[in-house]
Amino acid sequence: MLIDEEFTLKKLEIFLAFMRSGNLSRAAAELETSNVSVHRAIHSLENALRCPLFKHEGRNLLPLRSAYVLEERAQRLIHDVLDSVRLTREAAGFSAERFKLGALYSLTVKTVPQLIMGLKLRRSELNIDLILGSNVDLLHKLKDMEVDAILVSLDGSINDPDCEQLPLFADDMFLAVPVESPFAQRAEVDLAELHDASFITLTQGFSTHQDGVRVFQQAGFEPKVAMQVNDVFTLLSMVSSGVGYALLPGRIAAVYENRVKLIPLQAQYHLQQHIGVVFLKAKERDPNLLALLAECRMYSVNNRPAP
Repeated sequence: MLIDEEFTLKKLEIFLAFMRSGNLSRAAAELETSNVSVHRAIHSLENALRCPLFKHEGRNLLPLRSAYVLEERAQRLIHDVLDSVRLTREAAGFSAERFKLGALYSLTVKTVPQLIMGLKLRRSELNIDLILGSNVDLLHKLKDMEVDAILVSLDGSINDPDCEQLPLFADDMFLAVPVESPFAQRAEVDLAELHDASFITLTQGFSTHQDGVRVFQQAGFEPKVAMQVNDVFTLLSMVSSGVGYALLPGRIAAVYENRVKLIPLQAQYHLQQHIGVVFLKAKERDPNLLALLAECRMYSVNNRPAP
């Protein structure tokens, strides 16, 4: 049996509103339409079903048994359709009740908490999952739609035709040393002086690892790597314990500040990381993502360097 083209979900919604209210005027007020439109939709539904739903008593419509059967079934149908729409949109990552945000470990010191607080103020009902990783790992997760947006370093590894970027701030690279190091009192340091020193680095895939490689190339030597680790907090712990030095962005200055100092590099080694949010172009109209982008724009303005 083919469904008559006059049988639509919208007419079922109007029919259910009438059944709830029992009155054309009240149903029209609920739906913000006219009495005539409600009556016309009900009559059209009867034509599509090829059976009566109501009997007329004066100007009143009294439900027949058929109307009660349709009411029960239509309530389930509308619920299932709405649930299907919700699940479909959530599967595509659009306006889900849960937002998955990817970020670099180092951004959890300041940037991520501020953005999440702002996002929760904009969308209090939203549950936020935080997934931490490297630039490379997070981009893969974004492309596989395992996360909705990522906060990363906007270097060459992140360029992708399917993605858009929104810059947040720039961050200088520093030499991280234990507070008891002879370099700890320096106003700046010539990295070439440390050509025999041991260094700790993040593993490949992290932007800080790649930036460190470029700085060492500028200094004209390959560092002696004592250890590679998978997160910046372990790296800082190793530096504070005297295992080796490290090149790190300024945003982690507040971590281990009583045990680790960040010393500026001389001008010839100057390098900045550009931090931003990256998201899929296909999801740029998602309300949750739009709320995050609005918060990111505010963060960018508030953290713009003084002229």
